[in-house]
Amino acid sequence: MSDPLRPVSRPRLYEQVVEQLRAYADAAGLKAGDRLPSERDLAERLRVSRASLKQAIVVLEVQGLVEIRHGGGTYLRADSLHPEPVARLVERRRRLPDVLDAREAMETKLAELAAQRRTDADLAEIDAALTAMRAEIDDGKPGEEGDRRFHAAVTAAAHSELLADFMARIADQIAETRHESLQQPGRPPQSLAQHTKIADAIRAQDARAAVEAMRAHLETVRRVRLLSWNPEEP
Repeated sequence: MSDPLRPVSRPRLYEQVVEQLRAYADAAGLKAGDRLPSERDLAERLRVSRASLKQAIVVLEVQGLVEIRHGGGTYLRADSLHPEPVARLVERRRRLPDVLDAREAMETKLAELAAQRRTDADLAEIDAALTAMRAEIDDGKPGEEGDRRFHAAVTAAAHSELLADFMARIADQIAETRHESLQQPGRPPQSLAQHTKIADAIRAQDARAAVEAMRAHLETVRRVRLLSWNPEEP
């Protein structure tokens, strides 16, 4: 029988630093747009190496909680620093490439079929989704609901029950890729422009252009900070 008593894992030093930074931001009442103290100051006050501090800040950056401005310091992008556990980040990083592969395989085909089969009602829903996403972005939000609605509208316009069922089965995982993508600096308006290009191709019933536009969009979705993060770095 295997021993039920297993070694207790200790949090990495940078994980402890992340928790200290969260507590500091709360105590100082920091809000979105506020700047953290310099890395040198923080390292000295926490009595940790600059390397451990940098890794902690990268964890916060990966989650979209801070923005690192080279030569300009680190700024909060949210009104608090409440990160996910690192173990959860690592698990999402592991499965993200597979989900993105599945999205490319299915959504390029959905875009092709939508261009061939869309109805006036389908186009109206696609346009409504674009309008909703634009309004969210204009309101300072990342546009996640409008994004979800757009891709759902393209799926519906393809009129394929089986592909729609496949998409529904991985909806939660797709939502993770959406969140990761739209938290990248400057990404929401870029995504909206790409959605508009996809919609234009579907409206024109240009299946090839719809496929190419969807593939280009999903290639952008792949470019997320989480996938370039190495949780094993010291």
